[in-house]
Amino acid sequence: MELDPIGGGPAPIIVDADAAPRECLRIIDELAAEFGREVITVASIHHRIDRPNHRVVGDEPQATDLAVINLTRPGTIVVTQDQGLAALVLAKGAAAIAPHGEIFRDDRMDAMLEERNILARWRRSGGRTKGPSPRSKADNLRFAANLRSLLEPQ
Repeated sequence: MELDPIGGGPAPIIVDADAAPRECLRIIDELAAEFGREVITVASIHHRIDRPNHRVVGDEPQATDLAVINLTRPGTIVVTQDQGLAALVLAKGAAAIAPHGEIFRDDRMDAMLEERNILARWRRSGGRTKGPSPRSKADNLRFAANLRSLLEPQ
């Protein structure tokens, strides 16, 4: 288990809570308790989240991402659906997982960011892309299994 170099205990699980599904937070809380990890949620002032260890940030663009990256240390696990934030987290020696259960990996980040850039350009030029599918029970199971794999000692 990675220890938090600042607090000395196990590195925390940090949640980009601007778009974290409730079921995802429930799974995080269960596994954090099982593995003795602190959970820190971060969201803008536009999201009402009543939780211990919750950080509220302003509504400036990227305010939540900046707060998350500033809290991230090696060994931290960050839950986010933001691929750009995930790339920064990985560069800091932490792990990143999406709420639908995908574990972000260094070897795939360049391709993921390029695809994100292409789709953003397409949308800016008037193109349309499909949004995310509704959350399913399979997403919850995949998220729980993959978060557990990140928490278990290697």
